[in-house]
Amino acid sequence: MSLRVRFWGTRGSIPTPGALTVRYGGNTPCVEVRTDEGWLVILDAGTGIRELGRDLLGRSNGAPIVGDIFLTHAHWDHIQGIPFFAPIFGRGNHFTIWGSETLERSFAKVLRDQMSPVVFPVSFEELDATIDFRGLPEGTPTTGRGYEVTAFAVQHPGGALGYRFSAAGGRGGALVYVSDSELGAHERYDSPPDWRQRMVEFARGAAVLVHDTTYTTEEYDHHRGWGHSTFAQAVELGLEAGVGKLVLFHHEPRRTDEQLDQQVAACRQMVQDRGATMQVVAAAEGLTLSL
Repeated sequence: MSLRVRFWGTRGSIPTPGALTVRYGGNTPCVEVRTDEGWLVILDAGTGIRELGRDLLGRSNGAPIVGDIFLTHAHWDHIQGIPFFAPIFGRGNHFTIWGSETLERSFAKVLRDQMSPVVFPVSFEELDATIDFRGLPEGTPTTGRGYEVTAFAVQHPGGALGYRFSAAGGRGGALVYVSDSELGAHERYDSPPDWRQRMVEFARGAAVLVHDTTYTTEEYDHHRGWGHSTFAQAVELGLEAGVGKLVLFHHEPRRTDEQLDQQVAACRQMVQDRGATMQVVAAAEGLTLSL
């Protein structure tokens, strides 16, 4: 075992608490990753990061909380939890926030703006934790504390990154996290002709692929160019890349638990019909995986 993964937020676009989303969850994207050495990595900072923060404080016994936060992009559902992440108010805590080097507006400015007095009562400058910002170049492996990460530019309005994580020294399998990505071709993206094949190679052989499955095939016809993929597209990508387990993610806000059950069954049937062995599960708050 080299990486441990726990889901704290699985929903896309907007939080959807309620009786119909109890099992899979209504919080927006946030995933916790731990290395064997216990180093903390957080993927995205949607509303799920609030409960993660409470859990971290409960486990810290007063010790400083230190970790890396990787943001795929700056859309609201991926950063809206930051002002409610309690550890950033704690003196002695230290977080490095990573993101794309090529965003039109820097992550530092976006996060400061969402905590301006017009929209939030506490300014970014009043936070007691130490917060650093670093850009991650696409395609160049970067070594962290007990892990290695590589970024890949995906198809999403405004730009977004997917991340591939592996434990230092190549122990265990790889985790590929692609929260928001449109696998279908669309004229709004300035992607190279071989982008789709490069995406396959980026995910090649991963133990776990967490991928955007916002739409059904029928829904996608009305949402082309909106930056999201279908269940069937994600299954095809997983099969082509030879991944061990596909985790359906970024659930459409109106998708009920029962409907997600049906989509999981349909995806598993697709895999079975192809004579493949890839496992398929839907991300749920509290789901834990070991790679």
